[in-house]
Amino acid sequence: MKRSFGSLSFAPYTYMRTVLALALLCAPALAQSPTQAIASKDGKACAAMFDDAIATNIRPECVRELAPIVAAIRYAENGRAGREYGILHPRVDPTYRSQAGWCAATVQKNWDRWHKAGAKGEFITFLGGRYCPLDDPRDKDKLNRHWIPNVKKFKKRFAYPTK
Repeated sequence: MKRSFGSLSFAPYTYMRTVLALALLCAPALAQSPTQAIASKDGKACAAMFDDAIATNIRPECVRELAPIVAAIRYAENGRAGREYGILHPRVDPTYRSQAGWCAATVQKNWDRWHKAGAKGEFITFLGGRYCPLDDPRDKDKLNRHWIPNVKKFKKRFAYPTK
C-alpha cells in the first residue's frame, strides 16, 4: 500500500520514516541549556549578558539548579525591552543586563531563604510567592496566577546536559 501526497507517494516504511523525520524537525527543542534558550529568544549578545548575570549573582554550586529557573522566568515574564525579566523595582536600570542580574540575585537569595526555612514544598512555588505574588495590587488582570505553572513548564525545557 502506498500513501500519496500530491505528486509524492511513499511505501509504508518510507512513509513512517518521513513522518517521523518531519515531526522531529518541526518539534520545538525539548531540552536546551539556559544559555541556548536565552540566545534563541533574545540573541547572542543577551545570552552573554545572561551568562554574566548568572556568574555574578549565583554561587557556582547552585548554577545547574538555578540558571534554568532564571531562563524560565525570562520566558514566563516575556517582558518588553528593559522589563524582560519582569523586575519592577525602581532602582533597576531598564537594561537587559540589569534585569537579568536582579532576577538571578532574587532567585539565589530566595533559594537561600527556602533552604534556611527547611526547603519545604517546591522551590518555584516558594519563589513565586515573592517574585510574582497573587495579591500584587499591580496585577489588575490576575495574570500572576499563571507564573508558577509557566516557570515550571519552561524550567523542564532548560537544563544542562547530564554528566
